[in-house]
Amino acid sequence: MKKLIVGVIAVGIAVLVAWAGRAAVTGAAEKPNNEIVRAVRGELGSSVKATGVVRAAIDAEVRVGVQSPGVLRHLHVRVGDSVKKGQLLAELESRSLNARCKRTQAALRSAEAILRYQTNDTARTRKLVTEGALSPSELDRVEREFALAEAAVAEARANVAMARAELDDTRIVAPIDGVVASIGTREGETVSTGPSAPSLLTLIDLRRLQTWAYVDETDIGRIKLEQPARFTVDSYPDREIEGQVVAIYPKPEIRDNVVDYVVVIGITSVDDVTLRPEMTANVKIVLERRPNVLTIPRRALRRELGRSFVLVPAGNGTARRFVTPGGRDETNTEITEGLREGEAVLLGEVVSDSRTNN
Repeated sequence: MKKLIVGVIAVGIAVLVAWAGRAAVTGAAEKPNNEIVRAVRGELGSSVKATGVVRAAIDAEVRVGVQSPGVLRHLHVRVGDSVKKGQLLAELESRSLNARCKRTQAALRSAEAILRYQTNDTARTRKLVTEGALSPSELDRVEREFALAEAAVAEARANVAMARAELDDTRIVAPIDGVVASIGTREGETVSTGPSAPSLLTLIDLRRLQTWAYVDETDIGRIKLEQPARFTVDSYPDREIEGQVVAIYPKPEIRDNVVDYVVVIGITSVDDVTLRPEMTANVKIVLERRPNVLTIPRRALRRELGRSFVLVPAGNGTARRFVTPGGRDETNTEITEGLREGEAVLLGEVVSDSRTNN
């Protein structure tokens, strides 16, 4: 009899231990986080993230040079100055060209005087030949000299135009609106020409910048032209700058044995920030946008045995609410069934059930 009583007590203790263990496990699995959030409507989308760099567009960076070699006499700008198209940037030494211009102008006045004389002489000779006072051969000679005088005037005018152009070339003006990015020659140095000659200075139009995003080869197949994009730079970490995919370069760039492709992002809104070339950009290319969907944080969605649920406040405790999730992004999940807008749910750890495809 004593053995029977002891056995019953042992079984009872085992049942109590098993029940307590199950309660402990269940309580641990559904122990709620104290933070409560609400289901809200918002925009959900998938995207590709990439690092990049801000670059000047092809026509936004101009290296300003000279037409003819010369000594830099005066530089009117410094690095960082903003300039307008047509503004005087620099002047080359021009004394010899000034003298040449004056000499060609004097030669033009001389040629024009000779032409005036030949014009009058030709008119007199024609009259005398008509009256029979001179032979026709004399008229031929005079007309030939008149034609030579006309040609001399045309040549003198061309020489004046060339001298003036060379003189004008000593005044270097800005070809675009922009900012002086660099200066390659100092006052007193000789500015040379040719493919290998350094530029006098470089201008950049900061309104025409692009972002080059380096997209991994595993993601490049999902990138299309005109897809919207956003990016931030370290100078403005809280400001997302809007853009759009305008080009996808076919040639890869291999860096540290990683194959990337350059995706060019055209900037569409940059009113309240100042971007500069070579700034590092954190790019997000939007593949899909789903506006006005009901969302909750991903941490609020739980899974068990292939079913998705959330914990909602119920009296002094919580209750499970089974839901149907839709799309998701890095932080939020769409809920298509099971929740209404404004309902409260409890945050927790993200639960992954390997037996069920998310």
